[in-house]
Amino acid sequence: MLNLKYSLVIEATEDPHFFAFYSPDLGGFTGTGQSIEDSLEKARTGMEEHLALMKERKLAIPSPNLTPTVTIKDTRPVRQGA
Repeated sequence: MLNLKYSLVIEATEDPHFFAFYSPDLGGFTGTGQSIEDSLEKARTGMEEHLALMKERKLAIPSPNLTPTVTIKDTRPVRQGA
């Protein structure tokens, strides 16, 4: 179980050893991981740290997403005619 409070998008990068991630529900939250699994773990802990920082700075905290999703995207360009 992932226990995410917000949706997450993980994108492949041109470097096969790194993935970028962000939450469309949680403004300003981004990060990188060395694998999809690493990205999920870093996102889970990073979201909690991001929320704590937002609270400390008295910023508005979005309500948790009741049905968060994880989307994995391959951002490599599509070859024409392949």
